[in-house]
Amino acid sequence: MSSPGFSPDSVPAWVGLAAQTAAEAHAGQFRRDGVTPYLKHPEAVVARVRGDASAEAVAWLHDVLEDTPLTVEDLLRRGIPDEVVRAVSLLTKGEGSDYRAYLARVRDHPLARKVKIADMLANLSDHPTDRQIVKYAQGLLVLMNAPALSP
Repeated sequence: MSSPGFSPDSVPAWVGLAAQTAAEAHAGQFRRDGVTPYLKHPEAVVARVRGDASAEAVAWLHDVLEDTPLTVEDLLRRGIPDEVVRAVSLLTKGEGSDYRAYLARVRDHPLARKVKIADMLANLSDHPTDRQIVKYAQGLLVLMNAPALSP
């Protein structure tokens, strides 16, 4: 189902380029069940931001820098817009980085925040572990700048 006013003809070509890049980059990767192609996850995130071309492109690419050999320079060389690459870069957790600092960085960038919320919701709808439920619930509170719940 499309958002009001959305038409596939109005989507910039670079959204398709982002989808193609994600498909190539995640080829042969699977979700944690070992059966589901990994690309199903970015597809689920895209569905949650449908109608916002920049968010769709970021959603396709949100795990590419973290989980594949592609770099920021590769994305720019392929013609992905700077705004999209910047948000994808912000969504990429560095090895050993502090999760709360990461979330604060993402929270301060509206495009990255929108896609991260969609990412967390997609993960929560995909058989999450108890630990993931707690992590994403707390993360959503940070991203929404809501007060933490008392134990």
